Amino acid sequence: MRSEETPPLSIQRAPQSPTPDPRPAILHPDSQDHHIARMAAVALGLTVLENAIPSPLPGVKPGLANIVTLIVLSRYGWRVAAWVSLLRVVAGSLLFGSFLTPGFFLGLSGALCSLIVLAFAQHLPPRWFGPVSQSILAAFAHIAGQMGVVYVWLIPHSGIAYLIPVFAAAALIFGTVNGLIAARFMDSTQNN
Repeated sequence: MRSEETPPLSIQRAPQSPTPDPRPAILHPDSQDHHIARMAAVALGLTVLENAIPSPLPGVKPGLANIVTLIVLSRYGWRVAAWVSLLRVVAGSLLFGSFLTPGFFLGLSGALCSLIVLAFAQHLPPRWFGPVSQSILAAFAHIAGQMGVVYVWLIPHSGIAYLIPVFAAAALIFGTVNGLIAARFMDSTQNN
């Protein structure tokens, strides 16, 4: 019950214009947006190529699109690399019909963990930590993120720990190969 001394609460609304703006909101992409889209398209093309390669073990993929992420990280910084990586995950899942499926969330968790690790790894001394070590760290983070989602959401059983050596070996091999390819590409484009 409200007392007589307390004034009622009043809600003030912002004045509205008498006529609504008939123009729709228009986005104006700049050259950096176009560049991000091109890099994401290249990464998506590598994802399509990767899906055409038969995998010896379910869930083990070479991660070819991460080559693009490493190059973009080196040239344009973490923010652009994050955009490229996340656009690739979303566009790839839409292209392959796996958006909002467990596979999408596995890929997204792996990409997010990789990006977090790359955010820190790019500040390590470049004399000892180049694209190869960044790629290996990102590959291990990717696997850790995916295994975390599998354990928390899909298979909450300690038996999945038996798969860790297999996935860790794949992360080491593919992380090294992708890092070497990215380093080679960066060296060849710097020399031209």
